[in-house]
Amino acid sequence: MRHIDDAERRARLGRRHGLARPFPDVLAAARGLTALHATEAATVHLALWARVPGVSVADVEAALYDDRTLVKQLAMRRTLFAFPVEALPAVWGSAAARVAQQQRAQLTKDLARAGLADDPAAWLDTTGEAVLEAMADGRPRTAAELREEVPALAGRITRGTPGRKWAAELPIGPNVLTALGAAGRIVRGVNAGHWRLNKPSWQRTEDWLGAPPAPAGQAEGYATLVRGWLRAFGPGTEDDLVWWLGATKTIVRAALADVGAVAVDLGGDATGWVLPDDLEPVASPPPWVALLPTLDPTVMGWKGRDFYLDPSDRPYLFDPNGNAGNTAWSDGRIVGAWAQDDDGRVRLLLRRDPGAEARRALEAQAGRLTAWLDGVRIVNVYASPQMKGLTLR
Repeated sequence: MRHIDDAERRARLGRRHGLARPFPDVLAAARGLTALHATEAATVHLALWARVPGVSVADVEAALYDDRTLVKQLAMRRTLFAFPVEALPAVWGSAAARVAQQQRAQLTKDLARAGLADDPAAWLDTTGEAVLEAMADGRPRTAAELREEVPALAGRITRGTPGRKWAAELPIGPNVLTALGAAGRIVRGVNAGHWRLNKPSWQRTEDWLGAPPAPAGQAEGYATLVRGWLRAFGPGTEDDLVWWLGATKTIVRAALADVGAVAVDLGGDATGWVLPDDLEPVASPPPWVALLPTLDPTVMGWKGRDFYLDPSDRPYLFDPNGNAGNTAWSDGRIVGAWAQDDDGRVRLLLRRDPGAEARRALEAQAGRLTAWLDGVRIVNVYASPQMKGLTLR
């Protein structure tokens, strides 16, 4: 069995994620990484800034809203991603369909608990059709605008146990739109707010994309996603894929078989997987550094992160659920974080000494990012403890 050590895994990461060898354009970057995380709107732009030389906010907005070569879609782990448009049939038939089913099941329970419908399933069908009918003129609408046109969206539900810390009363409308989006019936169109914020307008899928292709079958869809993940992130373990896909071991094992994945030894009794044409050694690239944003696709690509992260740094750079804040990298390892100060300047928060040359390169990157942001302050929902430390000082 071929052995791939941590050094080679870091070499693959640097070369294939546009960090040691940049991507030529926005679409090539999205394709190379399979998808870009979009839960925080600014992550799409900042992840591309780190990988595409000279990219501008306008370039990213054009791909998302003019050319529509990138499309935001709820998929793996109920996470929002920006996918290359050609990937959507595979996503709709697999990870997104799984999320849509989960969303519908949750909404059915919510509606029954709130007493909003005697037949929650029928209510969801009727309300969904009413939303699609309201959107039939092709005009984009925000959730607030749709609530005015479809009164059923104005109801409220409760999540969590009433009286407990995490209990919350929520409007039903955004949850219905999220479920319709997961099912591929509507899409997030032009952002109604600043690029750093998620304030989507919604349109029917056929109005945004033209006649959309049919979803792939489940097995084909998962095989396509797993093939893309292995190309970008391999080698990785079965557990990595289960986590990344938000799927089951049964689904992952079937997809690995469908793509002809080959087992490799990662050391310490760990077995990884690569595509059958990806067994040749990968040499380390020239030295490189990077400043990656919160929930960056590289940072979020694996469940097992010890090959690029010192375990003692995890509590400072990740939340308890494994969500990453901003990170600073040197030659395939996370060496700390970055954050903006009150004046909008990007400041390094290093936890590891990367050496004098790498530190200078990171400082230069911080200066370039400060200039690129040009005073825009990024507000992160998933700010790590290390990032919050700068704010608190």
